[in-house]
Formats: sequence, structure tokens, C-alpha cells
Amino acid sequence: MALTAAAGVAGASGATTPAQIAGQRVVWPVDGTSVSPSMRSGIVRGDVGSVILFGRNATSPTTLARLVKQLQAVPRPAGLDEPLLVMIDQEGGLVKRLPSLPPGASAQRMGGTLAPAAIRGQGASTGRALRRLGVNVDLAPVCDVAAPRSDIARDQRAFGTSPGPVGADCAAFATGLQSGGVAAAAKHFPGFGRARANTDDAPVRITATRAEVLRDVSPFRAAVAAGTRMGLVGSAVYPALSSRPAALSPRIATDLLRRDVGFRGVSVTDALDTAALTPWGGTRGAAAAAVAAGMDLVLVAGSEAAGADAARGVARALTDGSLSPAAARTSLRRVLALRSSLGG
Repeated sequence: MALTAAAGVAGASGATTPAQIAGQRVVWPVDGTSVSPSMRSGIVRGDVGSVILFGRNATSPTTLARLVKQLQAVPRPAGLDEPLLVMIDQEGGLVKRLPSLPPGASAQRMGGTLAPAAIRGQGASTGRALRRLGVNVDLAPVCDVAAPRSDIARDQRAFGTSPGPVGADCAAFATGLQSGGVAAAAKHFPGFGRARANTDDAPVRITATRAEVLRDVSPFRAAVAAGTRMGLVGSAVYPALSSRPAALSPRIATDLLRRDVGFRGVSVTDALDTAALTPWGGTRGAAAAAVAAGMDLVLVAGSEAAGADAARGVARALTDGSLSPAAARTSLRRVLALRSSLGG
């Protein structure tokens, strides 16, 4: 991807080109179980700094470990040569990309049968297992408060139905993960537990009052207070807070998450290439809007080609002035600091 409409942006070390900073703001999916020529070229150029792996990349833990080793071995430009962020969804239960690894139960089962200390142990076991494979970010725990008949409750992805216990369990699981050398990502901010449908399948509006939404934010406050290093912002619309999807709304992605909750870590969107965001310009338009709203990373689930489309959206935000160079530098520093601290 070539950019000519903007000057380079200063990164943590030296100068970073617009193409690099656009790509570095994307969490790229990986096609297959080996490093494609296009992915290798993107890493070498400094256009790729974060990837997400799915079941299609992990026919076995050994296969996944080999892929991660290949990815981390690709040389990167000076100033962008920190280890890649390698993410996976390993919540437990139905959302568990590596079925043979911990955690040994869904969040619902853990929350219903285990004390926080034991949940911390499940997180620690998960962190150690992922770290042995080279994965350094787990997109967990789910900090949503499950409402009856909700999508989250149906799939047993929430620790419970009350904010206080859910917050304690989320903080425990995140602390355990991070003790194993894997960054935790509290999701789906500001709370997806009332939704009846999945944003992968359709646009979702959560018509809770402002007070109800802020009640659902409580577990995220607990996770942040426990030092959770990443926060995943969802794609539902919360009319009481904003007319835009959460990850595309400055009121949620910046004002609520950073100013009110006090989060200082790296923020990442839920997958942008989904039905929920089709009305918002698809992957490219949503990526531009998300970084303008204050998101550090935009995540793409489908293909490397879709990742490139998201990078073009970020580049547009850089070149049309909707994303300031200062904000771009701040986000890049946050991401590179996390990469440096996690290692390869």
C-alpha cells in the first residue's frame, strides 16, 4: 500500500511512514498455517505489528507454535522491531481456539462453581499454556454481565449476572493470565450482556438507559483496577450514550473508557469486518472511524486482504485530518510499549 498524501509520523524511535503507521494500527488475520508472501512482505516493510489467530491457523498446538515462530522470525524495520502482538480468543467453553488447552470450563461454569482464587488459577494455566506456544495476548476475559436470554448467556460466555461478582471474576482471570506472561483484554466494553444477537451476524442496538449501561461498565472498572493491559471495545450501538457503534464513538472509546474508567492500556476493536458495521462504511470506513474515535488497534477477522482494506481506512484518517499526528504517535507508543514488555 503506497501513501503519498501525508508526511511521515514520528514513532517511538525515528520516523514512521504513513503506510507503516496505518498498518501498525491493524490487527491482521493470517491466511492459513504458514506465513504467506504478502504477510512476510508486510512485516518486513513495517506495515504489520499485530496478528490474530483462529482455529483455521491451529490444526494443532504444534502447528500454531510453528506459525508463531515463523511470524516472529521475520525481520522488521528499526523502531518497529519489537515482537509482534500475537492474539487469540481463548475464553473457555464455546470460544476456545485451542480446545486441548485451558481454561477447562466456560466463564459461566467458572463463575458459578469457582472462587476468584481458583479462577485466577485457570487464568494462570491458560497464560502459561499460550505463552509456551508464543501467543502473547488472550482476548479474554468477557466482562459482560449476562441478562436472561441474551447472546452472551446462551453461549455461557459471562461469569455471571451481577456486576460485583463478574468484576471480581474478570479481575481474577485477567490477573492469572498476565502472571503467565500473556496480556488480558477485557471485553466487550461497555458491556454486551443485554444483546439478543451477535454483532458478527447483524447490527445490534442495546436500548438500556444510561444508568443501566454504566452499571454494566462496573466489571470493566474492576478489570482495569487489577491492571488488565488491553480493553476490547464492542460494535453494538448504545443510544443512551451515542448514535454510533461503541468502537466508532469518541464518547465511548475515549471519554468513557479513558477519562471516566481511567484505562491507560491498549484499546482494540472487536472485529470490524462484520455485519454490524456494514452500514458504517464496511471494514475501511469503520477502521477510519475507529481510529478517529480514539481506538489504538482495529481488528480484522476474515483475511489478509480485509486487513489491507482496514489499513487503507486508517491511512485515510491520517491523510484527511480526522486523526491527528499527535494522537497517532500516542497510540503507536502505547502499542510498541506493550509489544516490548511482552517479548516474543
